[in-house]
Amino acid sequence: MFSEGYVEADGFRIRYMEAGQGAPLVHFHGAGGLRLTPAHDLLARHFRVVAFEMPGFGQSPENSRTRSMPELASTMAQAVKNLDLDTFNLMGTSFGGKTALWLALQAPERVLALVLEAPAAIRQEGAESPSGSPEEIARRLYAHPERLAAIPAPDPAIRAKTQPLVQRLRGPDRDADLESRLPSLATPTLVLFGTRDSVIAPAMGRVYKDLMPGCHLVFVYDAGHGISTDRPEAFAEVVADFLERHEAFVISRTETVIHP
Repeated sequence: MFSEGYVEADGFRIRYMEAGQGAPLVHFHGAGGLRLTPAHDLLARHFRVVAFEMPGFGQSPENSRTRSMPELASTMAQAVKNLDLDTFNLMGTSFGGKTALWLALQAPERVLALVLEAPAAIRQEGAESPSGSPEEIARRLYAHPERLAAIPAPDPAIRAKTQPLVQRLRGPDRDADLESRLPSLATPTLVLFGTRDSVIAPAMGRVYKDLMPGCHLVFVYDAGHGISTDRPEAFAEVVADFLERHEAFVISRTETVIHP
């Protein structure tokens, strides 16, 4: 069971959910905010999972202060440090993947390994965030929305509060400053894309692999943008194996598709 806690960082009161024991695994959510998935529960069997709700998302007050993704990454690095986590594994989903990537660039000595789930740091030209009704958003995010027990309807007030922040921080589809720094990042990195991702083209994964010396690329079969919701068992299995064994994990150095 996940328990709720709060930590102060840069003047923000930041909520987090925590479960499990073992090596710490910090998670940054996507633009829709913090939502625990079955994959969180599976990963908490192996790790101390700490899933943050970043300032301005969910029930937190509006965040009009943070002006850039590197600034958000710095705030989150301080939040993790204030939980007495000096070194940790780091996982970022979509929007949070870009936050995680910037944190790893800012403090590479603290990040043991990096997992990027459908990261939004490198996007195809014209990539757009899902919008519309809850059903329309779900069709963009998931390969099988019909399998969800219930499609959570986004709270209009929360969406109105977070949209300006997301638009301000998401940056260009291709961030030359960010990409120029990636070849120097030696952190063991796992990039995962669903083969049916309709938000960010899975082919973008190859850019990370080309730029980052320690990058492994995995395509998860029959998963959309929300890999950990569509295929939680496959997602948790490959992530846990990578975090425990890094270079020796089960996936070969070639691009790989995880089948059912």
